[in-house]
Amino acid sequence: MPLSSEQIAEIEAERAHTRATLRAVSEGMEKHLYTAHPVLDHGFVRVVDYMGDDAAICQAARVSYGKGTKSVQNDAGLIRYLMRHWHSTPFEMCEIKLHVKLPVFVARQWIRHRTANVNEYSARYSIMDREFYIPQPDALAAQSVVNNQGRGEALSGEEAERVLRWLREDCTRAYDHYEAMISQDGQQGLARELARMNLPANIYTQWYWKTDLHNLLHFLRLRADAHAQYEIRVYAEAMCKIVADWVPQTWAAFEDYRLGGAALSRSGLACIRRMIAGETVTEENCGMSKGEWREFRAMLDEA
Repeated sequence: MPLSSEQIAEIEAERAHTRATLRAVSEGMEKHLYTAHPVLDHGFVRVVDYMGDDAAICQAARVSYGKGTKSVQNDAGLIRYLMRHWHSTPFEMCEIKLHVKLPVFVARQWIRHRTANVNEYSARYSIMDREFYIPQPDALAAQSVVNNQGRGEALSGEEAERVLRWLREDCTRAYDHYEAMISQDGQQGLARELARMNLPANIYTQWYWKTDLHNLLHFLRLRADAHAQYEIRVYAEAMCKIVADWVPQTWAAFEDYRLGGAALSRSGLACIRRMIAGETVTEENCGMSKGEWREFRAMLDEA
């Protein structure tokens, strides 16, 4: 269950309490405020607060560039120009604060993006809930033989059942021992800050994560990619839907130039020019390494 009854009641109360405001609001984002979007088996993403919209990005850009943007007649065109030329500051004018519930091993991967303000649930002060991420059978896969960071073929049959059984048994045993260590039934229990070290990395934690739109888009470009780990990618995909409603013009440009675009090296660009000129370009004459050529061909095939 992603949300407790207390959390659901709190969210309903927050959504029922509306306020008059003079600040700019995004109608698309308003529908997401406080609403928890389920992710994985017990996780969620919900918007707690936000600032700015597409117009705020254009306002900042026009202040910075003045007459330099007069050739761009509309906001969508200006935003596409900013995205196309990798401008960052105007997009930093928008901010978002998210409440996220996620497995600890996903949180440790997520925290590598060091451009946000984070406050996490503390197991030093509080007791962790008995909630663990147990993958669906189709999410179990063997180690990739070509990518040390990736997955290969999906496990099936008895092998998948064995892995799931071990996960459940290990989680249950670890949490039982955790509870026993902090128990104060007639005696002094072990300090929570020590007892937590026994908990597995698939236990759920929660945090508030605040970042600006520029850094959020960078996060999504990496984590919503098809090659990203599934367990963090599903969080990124839920956030993509929120951003698309929050700043639709920015999202359209982001999809075009980042998610659907590609960056070329000097060698790659030279190969494209040779291909356009009618020359046959191969791995042997491309001037790239074997890995670069493989990625270059994959990029062209995907396009």
